Amino acid sequence: MMLPLHAAVVSPEALRCNVHGWKPNVKLAACCTIAFQRKSPTSRESLAARFLVSQTTNLECVSKKLVVFEIREGMSSFRICKDFFSAIDHHKVALMYSMSEMEDSEKGEETYEKTDLLQDRITSSQVLVAIENVILEVVASLSRNEAPCLTLFNRSNWGNVEFTDSLGLHMIPCCTTRKVRSDCPKSAHRFALILKILSMIYKMVQKNTYATKRDIYYTDVQLFGTQSVVDNIVNDISCMLKIPRRSLHVLSTSKGCIAGDLCYSEEDGTKINCSCYSTAVLVSSNVHGIKNMTSNAKFILIVEKDATFQRLLDDEFCKKLSPCIIITGKGVPDLNTRLLIRKLWDTFHIPIFTLVDADPHGIEIMCIYKYGSLSMSFEAHSLTVPAIRWIGILPSDIVRLNIPKDVLIPLTPLDEKKLASLQTRPYIACQPLWKKEMELMTASKMKAEIQALTSLSSDYLTRVYLPNKLQFGGWI
Repeated sequence: MMLPLHAAVVSPEALRCNVHGWKPNVKLAACCTIAFQRKSPTSRESLAARFLVSQTTNLECVSKKLVVFEIREGMSSFRICKDFFSAIDHHKVALMYSMSEMEDSEKGEETYEKTDLLQDRITSSQVLVAIENVILEVVASLSRNEAPCLTLFNRSNWGNVEFTDSLGLHMIPCCTTRKVRSDCPKSAHRFALILKILSMIYKMVQKNTYATKRDIYYTDVQLFGTQSVVDNIVNDISCMLKIPRRSLHVLSTSKGCIAGDLCYSEEDGTKINCSCYSTAVLVSSNVHGIKNMTSNAKFILIVEKDATFQRLLDDEFCKKLSPCIIITGKGVPDLNTRLLIRKLWDTFHIPIFTLVDADPHGIEIMCIYKYGSLSMSFEAHSLTVPAIRWIGILPSDIVRLNIPKDVLIPLTPLDEKKLASLQTRPYIACQPLWKKEMELMTASKMKAEIQALTSLSSDYLTRVYLPNKLQFGGWI
Protein backbone atom coordinates (compact mmCIF):
# COMPACT_ATOMS: atom_id res chain seq x y z
CA MET A 1 0.00 0.00 0.00
CA MET A 2 1.49 3.33 -1.06
CA LEU A 3 2.18 5.77 1.75
CA PRO A 4 0.44 9.16 1.49
CA LEU A 5 2.40 12.09 0.18
CA HIS A 6 2.15 14.06 3.41
CA ALA A 7 3.81 11.47 5.65
CA ALA A 8 6.08 8.45 5.74
CA VAL A 9 5.69 5.97 8.57
CA VAL A 10 8.41 3.59 9.68
CA SER A 11 7.59 0.90 12.23
CA PRO A 12 10.22 -0.90 14.32
CA GLU A 13 8.41 -4.14 13.49
CA ALA A 14 9.56 -3.68 9.90
CA LEU A 15 13.19 -3.87 11.01
CA ARG A 16 15.29 -6.98 11.56
CA CYS A 17 18.09 -7.40 14.07
CA ASN A 18 21.63 -8.54 13.29
CA VAL A 19 24.93 -8.53 15.18
CA HIS A 20 25.60 -4.85 14.51
CA GLY A 21 22.05 -3.53 15.06
CA TRP A 22 19.06 -3.14 12.81
CA LYS A 23 18.55 -4.04 9.16
CA PRO A 24 15.54 -2.46 7.43
CA ASN A 25 12.72 -4.20 5.64
CA VAL A 26 13.61 -3.54 1.99
CA LYS A 27 10.04 -3.10 0.75
CA LEU A 28 9.08 -0.68 3.49
CA ALA A 29 12.35 1.20 3.03
CA ALA A 30 11.60 1.55 -0.67
CA CYS A 31 8.09 2.86 0.05
CA CYS A 32 9.48 5.27 2.60
CA THR A 33 12.08 6.57 0.18
CA ILE A 34 9.52 6.92 -2.62
CA ALA A 35 7.14 8.82 -0.37
CA PHE A 36 9.90 11.22 0.64
CA GLN A 37 11.29 11.59 -2.85
CA ARG A 38 7.91 12.26 -4.51
CA LYS A 39 8.60 15.97 -4.30
CA SER A 40 12.30 16.00 -5.20
CA PRO A 41 14.93 13.21 -5.48
CA THR A 42 17.51 15.39 -3.73
CA SER A 43 15.29 16.95 -1.08
CA ARG A 44 16.00 16.81 2.62
CA GLU A 45 13.07 14.42 2.92
CA SER A 46 14.87 11.76 0.87
CA LEU A 47 17.97 12.30 3.02
CA ALA A 48 15.89 11.69 6.13
CA ALA A 49 14.53 8.49 4.65
CA ARG A 50 18.04 7.37 3.67
CA PHE A 51 19.17 7.83 7.26
CA LEU A 52 16.24 5.80 8.59
CA VAL A 53 17.09 3.02 6.17
CA SER A 54 20.78 2.99 7.13
CA GLN A 55 20.66 3.68 10.86
CA THR A 56 21.87 0.97 13.25
CA THR A 57 20.25 0.70 16.65
CA ASN A 58 19.84 -1.51 19.69
CA LEU A 59 16.81 -3.82 19.65
CA GLU A 60 15.98 -3.41 23.33
CA CYS A 61 15.97 0.38 23.16
CA VAL A 62 13.54 0.95 20.27
CA SER A 63 10.07 2.16 21.08
CA LYS A 64 7.12 0.12 19.79
CA LYS A 65 5.44 3.33 18.69
CA LEU A 66 5.66 4.60 15.14
CA VAL A 67 8.20 7.15 14.02
CA VAL A 68 6.58 9.92 12.02
CA PHE A 69 8.12 12.42 9.64
CA GLU A 70 5.97 15.30 8.50
CA ILE A 71 6.49 16.97 5.15
CA ARG A 72 5.66 20.63 5.00
CA GLU A 73 6.17 23.40 2.51
CA GLY A 74 9.68 22.77 1.16
CA MET A 75 11.02 21.34 4.42
CA SER A 76 10.91 18.34 6.72
CA SER A 77 10.59 18.50 10.48
CA PHE A 78 11.00 15.79 13.06
CA ARG A 79 7.88 15.50 15.20
CA ILE A 80 8.67 14.43 18.74
CA CYS A 81 6.17 11.63 19.36
CA LYS A 82 4.99 10.49 22.76
CA ASP A 83 7.75 7.92 23.22
CA PHE A 84 10.57 9.77 21.50
CA PHE A 85 12.79 9.45 24.57
CA SER A 86 11.97 5.77 25.09
CA ALA A 87 15.44 4.57 24.02
CA ILE A 88 17.12 7.16 26.23
CA ASP A 89 14.91 6.20 29.18
CA HIS A 90 15.78 2.53 28.68
CA HIS A 91 19.45 3.48 28.55
CA LYS A 92 19.11 5.43 31.82
CA VAL A 93 17.55 2.41 33.54
CA ALA A 94 20.43 0.23 32.27
CA LEU A 95 22.99 2.74 33.59
CA MET A 96 21.36 2.83 37.03
CA TYR A 97 21.25 -0.97 37.15
CA SER A 98 24.93 -1.13 36.15
CA MET A 99 25.83 1.38 38.88
CA SER A 100 23.92 -0.65 41.47
CA GLU A 101 25.74 -3.84 40.47
CA MET A 102 29.08 -2.05 40.64
CA GLU A 103 28.38 -0.73 44.13
CA ASP A 104 27.38 -4.20 45.33
CA SER A 105 30.53 -5.80 43.92
CA GLU A 106 32.77 -3.19 45.58
CA LYS A 107 30.98 -3.21 48.93
CA GLY A 108 33.34 -4.19 51.72
CA GLU A 109 36.41 -3.95 49.47
CA GLU A 110 39.21 -1.49 50.14
CA THR A 111 39.56 0.13 46.73
CA TYR A 112 42.15 2.54 45.41
CA GLU A 113 39.40 5.07 44.89
CA LYS A 114 38.71 5.13 48.60
CA THR A 115 42.26 5.08 49.91
CA ASP A 116 44.69 6.87 47.66
CA LEU A 117 42.89 9.48 45.61
CA LEU A 118 43.10 13.19 46.30
CA GLN A 119 41.17 14.29 49.33
CA ASP A 120 37.93 16.05 48.44
CA ARG A 121 37.35 17.67 51.81
CA ILE A 122 40.45 19.31 53.16
CA THR A 123 40.80 22.38 55.35
CA SER A 124 43.06 25.35 54.75
CA SER A 125 45.15 24.42 57.79
CA GLN A 126 45.77 20.98 56.31
CA VAL A 127 46.97 22.56 53.07
CA LEU A 128 49.33 24.84 54.97
CA VAL A 129 50.73 21.91 56.98
CA ALA A 130 51.31 19.89 53.80
CA ILE A 131 53.30 22.75 52.23
CA GLU A 132 55.22 23.35 55.47
CA ASN A 133 56.26 19.68 55.54
CA VAL A 134 57.77 20.01 52.06
CA ILE A 135 59.73 23.11 53.11
CA LEU A 136 60.87 21.42 56.33
CA GLU A 137 62.35 18.58 54.29
CA VAL A 138 64.25 21.13 52.17
CA VAL A 139 65.57 22.87 55.30
CA ALA A 140 66.53 19.52 56.86
CA SER A 141 68.56 18.62 53.77
CA LEU A 142 70.39 21.95 53.92
CA SER A 143 71.14 21.44 57.62
CA ARG A 144 72.81 18.14 56.69
CA ASN A 145 74.84 19.89 53.99
CA GLU A 146 72.91 17.92 51.38
CA ALA A 147 71.44 19.28 48.17
CA PRO A 148 67.63 19.46 48.62
CA CYS A 149 65.43 17.59 46.18
CA LEU A 150 61.71 17.16 45.61
CA THR A 151 60.06 13.83 44.85
CA LEU A 152 57.29 14.01 42.24
CA PHE A 153 55.01 11.28 40.94
CA ASN A 154 55.64 10.38 37.31
CA ARG A 155 52.40 11.51 35.63
CA SER A 156 53.54 10.71 32.08
CA ASN A 157 54.18 6.98 32.52
CA TRP A 158 51.46 4.55 31.41
CA GLY A 159 52.93 2.04 33.83
CA ASN A 160 51.72 4.23 36.70
CA VAL A 161 48.03 3.99 35.78
CA GLU A 162 45.49 1.23 35.71
CA PHE A 163 42.07 1.02 34.13
CA THR A 164 38.77 0.06 35.70
CA ASP A 165 35.29 0.27 34.17
CA SER A 166 33.94 2.23 37.12
CA LEU A 167 36.66 4.89 37.28
CA GLY A 168 38.58 4.97 34.02
CA LEU A 169 42.31 5.69 34.11
CA HIS A 170 43.62 6.27 37.62
CA MET A 171 47.05 6.39 39.19
CA ILE A 172 48.12 3.31 41.13
CA PRO A 173 49.16 3.68 44.80
CA CYS A 174 52.77 2.55 44.34
CA CYS A 175 53.77 4.41 41.23
CA THR A 176 57.24 5.42 40.11
CA THR A 177 58.62 8.81 41.06
CA ARG A 178 61.25 11.22 39.79
CA LYS A 179 63.61 13.55 41.61
CA VAL A 180 63.85 17.27 40.98
CA ARG A 181 67.29 18.12 42.37
CA SER A 182 68.57 21.55 43.32
CA ASP A 183 72.19 20.66 42.45
CA CYS A 184 71.50 19.45 38.91
CA PRO A 185 71.80 22.04 36.12
CA LYS A 186 68.93 20.42 34.23
CA SER A 187 66.47 20.54 37.13
CA ALA A 188 67.69 23.36 39.39
CA HIS A 189 65.52 25.95 37.61
CA ARG A 190 62.43 23.77 37.92
CA PHE A 191 63.21 23.17 41.59
CA ALA A 192 63.21 26.94 42.16
CA LEU A 193 59.96 27.41 40.23
CA ILE A 194 58.19 24.74 42.31
CA LEU A 195 59.24 26.48 45.55
CA LYS A 196 58.18 29.84 44.10
CA ILE A 197 54.67 28.58 43.27
CA LEU A 198 54.42 26.74 46.60
CA SER A 199 55.10 30.04 48.38
CA MET A 200 52.42 31.79 46.31
CA ILE A 201 49.90 29.05 47.11
CA TYR A 202 50.79 29.25 50.82
CA LYS A 203 50.09 33.00 50.88
CA MET A 204 46.79 32.61 48.99
CA VAL A 205 45.54 29.91 51.36
CA GLN A 206 46.56 32.04 54.36
CA LYS A 207 44.68 35.08 53.03
CA ASN A 208 41.81 33.02 51.57
CA THR A 209 42.33 34.52 48.11
CA TYR A 210 42.32 32.80 44.74
CA ALA A 211 44.27 33.11 41.50
CA THR A 212 44.12 31.49 38.11
CA LYS A 213 47.11 29.76 36.57
CA ARG A 214 47.20 32.66 34.15
CA ASP A 215 47.49 35.10 37.08
CA ILE A 216 50.43 33.12 38.46
CA TYR A 217 52.17 33.16 35.09
CA TYR A 218 51.85 36.93 34.76
CA THR A 219 53.41 37.59 38.16
CA ASP A 220 56.78 36.90 36.52
CA VAL A 221 56.63 36.11 32.81
CA GLN A 222 60.40 36.09 32.40
CA LEU A 223 60.88 33.65 35.25
CA PHE A 224 58.24 31.13 34.13
CA GLY A 225 58.84 31.47 30.39
CA THR A 226 55.59 29.89 29.17
CA GLN A 227 52.10 29.23 30.53
CA SER A 228 52.52 25.47 30.10
CA VAL A 229 55.39 25.52 32.64
CA VAL A 230 53.05 26.94 35.28
CA ASP A 231 50.28 24.50 34.32
CA ASN A 232 52.54 21.46 34.71
CA ILE A 233 54.05 22.63 38.00
CA VAL A 234 50.64 23.30 39.54
CA ASN A 235 49.52 19.79 38.55
CA ASP A 236 52.77 18.31 39.92
CA ILE A 237 52.23 20.12 43.24
CA SER A 238 48.61 18.94 43.44
CA CYS A 239 49.71 15.36 42.79
CA MET A 240 52.68 15.58 45.19
CA LEU A 241 50.60 16.95 48.07
CA LYS A 242 47.59 14.75 47.19
CA ILE A 243 45.40 17.83 47.39
CA PRO A 244 42.92 18.93 44.68
CA ARG A 245 43.89 22.07 42.84
CA ARG A 246 40.78 23.92 44.02
CA SER A 247 41.93 23.39 47.64
CA LEU A 248 45.24 24.99 46.68
CA HIS A 249 43.25 28.12 45.73
CA VAL A 250 44.42 27.84 42.13
CA LEU A 251 41.64 28.16 39.55
CA SER A 252 41.58 27.42 35.84
CA THR A 253 40.34 29.84 33.22
CA SER A 254 37.24 28.29 31.68
CA LYS A 255 36.78 28.03 27.94
CA GLY A 256 33.80 25.68 27.81
CA CYS A 257 30.17 26.71 27.25
CA ILE A 258 26.87 25.16 28.31
CA ALA A 259 23.22 25.63 27.34
CA GLY A 260 19.89 23.92 27.90
CA ASP A 261 17.59 22.91 30.73
CA LEU A 262 19.81 23.75 33.70
CA CYS A 263 19.73 26.24 36.58
CA TYR A 264 22.18 26.56 39.47
CA SER A 265 23.71 28.97 41.94
CA GLU A 266 27.33 30.08 42.08
CA GLU A 267 29.23 30.04 45.38
CA ASP A 268 28.60 33.79 45.81
CA GLY A 269 24.83 33.30 45.39
CA THR A 270 24.59 34.36 41.74
CA LYS A 271 21.78 32.43 40.02
CA ILE A 272 22.60 31.06 36.57
CA ASN A 273 19.94 30.06 34.05
CA CYS A 274 21.24 28.17 30.99
CA SER A 275 17.83 27.74 29.36
CA CYS A 276 18.12 30.61 26.88
CA TYR A 277 18.02 28.66 23.60
CA SER A 278 20.04 31.14 21.51
CA THR A 279 22.97 31.92 23.82
CA ALA A 280 25.34 29.85 25.93
CA VAL A 281 26.74 30.31 29.44
CA LEU A 282 30.48 30.15 30.11
CA VAL A 283 31.41 27.23 32.35
CA SER A 284 32.13 28.45 35.87
CA SER A 285 35.75 28.80 36.97
CA ASN A 286 34.71 27.48 40.38
CA VAL A 287 32.70 24.34 39.60
CA HIS A 288 33.23 23.06 43.13
CA GLY A 289 31.21 26.04 44.43
CA ILE A 290 28.16 25.35 42.24
CA LYS A 291 25.07 24.37 44.24
CA ASN A 292 21.28 24.02 43.95
CA MET A 293 21.45 22.46 40.49
CA THR A 294 18.02 21.78 38.95
CA SER A 295 17.15 20.27 35.56
CA ASN A 296 14.50 18.18 33.82
CA ALA A 297 16.90 17.21 31.03
CA LYS A 298 16.55 13.75 29.51
CA PHE A 299 20.14 13.68 28.29
CA ILE A 300 23.40 15.63 27.99
CA LEU A 301 25.19 16.08 24.67
CA ILE A 302 28.92 16.87 24.73
CA VAL A 303 30.00 18.59 21.50
CA GLU A 304 33.66 18.58 20.49
CA LYS A 305 33.74 21.80 18.50
CA ASP A 306 32.51 25.28 19.34
CA ALA A 307 31.38 25.81 15.71
CA THR A 308 29.10 22.76 15.91
CA PHE A 309 27.88 23.84 19.34
CA GLN A 310 26.95 27.27 17.96
CA ARG A 311 25.19 25.61 15.03
CA LEU A 312 23.06 23.58 17.43
CA LEU A 313 22.14 26.81 19.23
CA ASP A 314 21.31 28.57 15.94
CA ASP A 315 19.08 25.65 14.91
CA GLU A 316 17.37 25.76 18.35
CA PHE A 317 18.35 22.17 19.04
CA CYS A 318 17.79 22.52 22.79
CA LYS A 319 14.29 23.87 22.18
CA LYS A 320 13.24 21.28 19.61
CA LEU A 321 14.60 18.32 21.58
CA SER A 322 13.80 19.79 24.96
CA PRO A 323 14.53 18.99 27.69
CA CYS A 324 18.28 18.49 27.24
CA ILE A 325 21.68 20.02 28.03
CA ILE A 326 24.48 20.63 25.54
CA ILE A 327 28.06 21.48 26.51
CA THR A 328 31.36 21.99 24.68
CA GLY A 329 34.97 22.12 25.80
CA LYS A 330 35.95 23.73 22.47
CA GLY A 331 38.37 20.99 21.47
CA VAL A 332 40.52 19.33 24.14
CA PRO A 333 38.45 20.05 27.27
CA ASP A 334 39.70 22.25 30.07
CA LEU A 335 39.55 21.05 33.67
CA ASN A 336 36.43 23.03 34.57
CA THR A 337 34.40 21.58 31.71
CA ARG A 338 35.36 18.05 32.77
CA LEU A 339 34.58 18.84 36.42
CA LEU A 340 31.16 20.21 35.46
CA ILE A 341 30.26 17.17 33.36
CA ARG A 342 31.20 14.90 36.26
CA LYS A 343 29.14 17.07 38.61
CA LEU A 344 26.14 16.88 36.24
CA TRP A 345 26.48 13.09 36.13
CA ASP A 346 26.75 12.79 39.92
CA THR A 347 23.73 15.07 40.39
CA PHE A 348 21.27 13.84 37.76
CA HIS A 349 22.51 10.43 36.52
CA ILE A 350 21.11 10.97 33.04
CA PRO A 351 22.60 9.58 29.79
CA ILE A 352 25.55 11.52 28.38
CA PHE A 353 26.55 11.35 24.70
CA THR A 354 29.54 12.74 22.81
CA LEU A 355 29.46 14.21 19.30
CA VAL A 356 32.99 14.36 17.86
CA ASP A 357 34.72 14.29 14.47
CA ALA A 358 35.29 10.85 12.95
CA ASP A 359 39.05 11.22 13.28
CA PRO A 360 41.74 10.13 15.79
CA HIS A 361 41.78 13.54 17.47
CA GLY A 362 38.00 13.48 18.03
CA ILE A 363 38.12 9.94 19.40
CA GLU A 364 40.87 10.89 21.85
CA ILE A 365 38.85 13.88 23.08
CA MET A 366 35.91 11.56 23.70
CA CYS A 367 38.22 9.20 25.62
CA ILE A 368 39.37 12.09 27.83
CA TYR A 369 35.77 12.89 28.78
CA LYS A 370 34.92 9.24 29.38
CA TYR A 371 38.06 7.66 30.85
CA GLY A 372 40.33 10.61 31.65
CA SER A 373 43.86 11.48 30.60
CA LEU A 374 47.24 10.10 31.58
CA SER A 375 48.52 13.39 33.03
CA MET A 376 45.45 13.94 35.25
CA SER A 377 44.93 10.30 36.27
CA PHE A 378 45.67 11.24 39.89
CA GLU A 379 42.35 13.14 39.99
CA ALA A 380 40.27 10.66 38.00
CA HIS A 381 37.51 10.33 40.59
CA SER A 382 36.32 13.90 39.94
CA LEU A 383 36.98 14.09 36.20
CA THR A 384 35.95 10.84 34.47
CA VAL A 385 32.45 9.71 33.46
CA PRO A 386 32.67 6.10 32.18
CA ALA A 387 28.90 6.16 31.47
CA ILE A 388 29.46 8.43 28.44
CA ARG A 389 28.45 6.96 25.06
CA TRP A 390 29.66 7.74 21.51
CA ILE A 391 26.76 8.98 19.39
CA GLY A 392 28.74 10.21 16.37
CA ILE A 393 30.24 10.85 14.00
CA LEU A 394 30.97 7.12 13.65
CA PRO A 395 33.31 6.00 10.86
CA SER A 396 30.61 3.51 9.90
CA ASP A 397 28.19 6.43 9.44
CA ILE A 398 30.37 7.63 6.58
CA VAL A 399 29.63 4.39 4.74
CA ARG A 400 25.99 4.04 5.76
CA LEU A 401 25.09 7.60 4.79
CA ASN A 402 27.16 7.45 1.62
CA ILE A 403 28.86 10.74 2.43
CA PRO A 404 30.53 12.09 -0.74
CA LYS A 405 34.22 11.26 -0.98
CA ASP A 406 35.13 14.83 -1.88
CA VAL A 407 34.28 15.99 1.68
CA LEU A 408 36.36 13.26 3.33
CA ILE A 409 39.96 13.91 4.39
CA PRO A 410 42.84 11.42 4.02
CA LEU A 411 44.54 10.38 7.24
CA THR A 412 47.97 11.94 7.70
CA PRO A 413 50.94 9.92 9.01
CA LEU A 414 50.40 11.59 12.40
CA ASP A 415 46.72 10.59 12.30
CA GLU A 416 47.66 6.98 11.58
CA LYS A 417 50.18 7.01 14.44
CA LYS A 418 47.59 8.46 16.82
CA LEU A 419 44.99 5.92 15.70
CA ALA A 420 47.40 3.03 16.26
CA SER A 421 48.24 4.41 19.71
CA LEU A 422 44.56 4.70 20.65
CA GLN A 423 43.96 1.06 19.79
CA THR A 424 46.58 0.02 22.37
CA ARG A 425 44.96 1.96 25.21
CA PRO A 426 43.80 -0.27 28.10
CA TYR A 427 40.13 0.73 27.80
CA ILE A 428 39.77 -0.32 24.15
CA ALA A 429 39.78 -3.99 25.17
CA CYS A 430 36.37 -3.50 26.82
CA GLN A 431 34.99 -1.50 23.89
CA PRO A 432 34.80 -3.94 20.95
CA LEU A 433 32.43 -1.67 18.99
CA TRP A 434 34.85 1.23 19.32
CA LYS A 435 37.64 -1.01 18.12
CA LYS A 436 35.62 -1.98 15.04
CA GLU A 437 35.00 1.67 14.23
CA MET A 438 38.71 2.47 14.53
CA GLU A 439 39.63 -0.53 12.40
CA LEU A 440 37.20 0.73 9.77
CA MET A 441 38.92 4.12 9.82
CA THR A 442 42.33 2.45 9.56
CA ALA A 443 41.19 0.41 6.55
CA SER A 444 39.59 3.36 4.73
CA LYS A 445 42.47 5.74 5.57
CA MET A 446 39.88 8.54 5.59
CA LYS A 447 38.43 10.80 8.26
CA ALA A 448 35.43 13.11 8.37
CA GLU A 449 34.52 16.21 10.31
CA ILE A 450 31.04 16.77 11.71
CA GLN A 451 30.58 19.44 9.03
CA ALA A 452 30.72 16.69 6.38
CA LEU A 453 27.03 16.07 7.11
CA THR A 454 26.20 19.40 5.46
CA SER A 455 27.04 17.75 2.13
CA LEU A 456 23.76 15.85 2.58
CA SER A 457 21.78 18.85 3.77
CA SER A 458 22.62 22.13 5.51
CA ASP A 459 20.56 21.12 8.54
CA TYR A 460 21.03 17.34 8.35
CA LEU A 461 22.78 17.21 11.74
CA THR A 462 19.97 18.81 13.73
CA ARG A 463 16.92 17.72 11.72
CA VAL A 464 17.83 14.15 10.85
CA TYR A 465 21.08 12.77 12.22
CA LEU A 466 20.82 13.55 15.95
CA PRO A 467 17.01 13.08 16.28
CA ASN A 468 17.24 9.60 14.73
CA LYS A 469 20.30 8.65 16.76
CA LEU A 470 18.47 9.63 19.95
CA GLN A 471 15.19 8.07 18.87
CA PHE A 472 16.62 4.70 17.91
CA GLY A 473 19.51 4.36 20.35
CA GLY A 474 22.19 4.80 17.70
CA TRP A 475 25.12 5.13 20.11
CA ILE A 476 27.91 2.78 21.16
